[in-house]
Amino acid sequence: MSADLLKTPLHALHLELGARMVPFAGYDMPVNYPGGILAEHRQCRASAALFDVSHMGQLRLVGADAAAALETLVPVDVLGLAAGQQRYAFFTDASGGLLDDLMVTRRADDLLLVVNAGCKDADTRHLITHIGHRCQVLPMPERALLALQGPHAVDALSHLNPEVAKLVFMTGAPFKLGGHDCYVTRSGYTGEDGFEISVPADAAVALARALINLPEVKPAGLGARDTLRLEAGLCLYGHDIGPQTSPIEAGLSWAIQKVRRPGGDRAGHYPGADVIAGQLASGVSVKRVGLTALERVPVREGARLVDARGHKLGTVTSGTIAPTIDKPIAMAYLSAEHAQPQHEVYAEVRGQRVPMRVTPMPFVPHRYHRG
Repeated sequence: MSADLLKTPLHALHLELGARMVPFAGYDMPVNYPGGILAEHRQCRASAALFDVSHMGQLRLVGADAAAALETLVPVDVLGLAAGQQRYAFFTDASGGLLDDLMVTRRADDLLLVVNAGCKDADTRHLITHIGHRCQVLPMPERALLALQGPHAVDALSHLNPEVAKLVFMTGAPFKLGGHDCYVTRSGYTGEDGFEISVPADAAVALARALINLPEVKPAGLGARDTLRLEAGLCLYGHDIGPQTSPIEAGLSWAIQKVRRPGGDRAGHYPGADVIAGQLASGVSVKRVGLTALERVPVREGARLVDARGHKLGTVTSGTIAPTIDKPIAMAYLSAEHAQPQHEVYAEVRGQRVPMRVTPMPFVPHRYHRG
């Protein structure tokens, strides 16, 4: 089976480091290293952890019309991005559902997009089909992507280039790291301060070795990446969000800037705009919420949520025992009248009902470096 899986440029290094490999989005990826998921999670919260995220898609949009073109596919202010500024975005479909979420960075001569691994082929086709006549859509398979995350990530990366410390959250710039031309953004998927580093694929192993040889840094796999992002209240595409969920139901209305909302200078003119405008005005019947279990029973994706009489209220989309707060947590969609903070519902787990309380997210405070 593994012969059919794609490999990132760091694959041999993962094996050398003793990683337990699993299939993920068509790639053979490290779920954890010998120390285990819990140690890797704590390493990221306390110091710095290095993740291989080279399976994700990197694309360039090139051309004077690229930003305006991209705005026809996302309900986000792209034209307003300053050079070096990054923004969270999402592709929507005609019914207001989410096709993928992504990061967009305006650079000197292009837009850099980072999309999810499982969606990158479909996203590339989507971009070429709809805006390929207005700008060049250039996938970047020649680049790898590393995520260095944690409160000491800035100390570690500063060993290779002290200038990176000047970046603030959701900004990026080109830097030489270990003699290699990289593009670094101060962002990530853990709730911690940290960086994502686009590096030439043939330099990825050398850069990864240079980082894990630093005293602050240890490698971490997909297992810790999942527990970290769940504690941070961040959605995972294909689980917490997808074509069946709108940005408003998913609690992502914060990412739709005023200029793109009804009444804004560039309102609408993206797929599903009328549906999303209606939801912004009138609300939604289901909402993504955070849940904390009141008993020490893990509640996993797919668990039904019911009221005290057993009537179905919703479904869990992600769940884990959160290492930082040592409690079972979950994300779920609940009918709006039950989605109020402190409201109690029950998750059905192996024939028992586990009481859970609606809890504001993030479960663990974000520690981004905003300058």
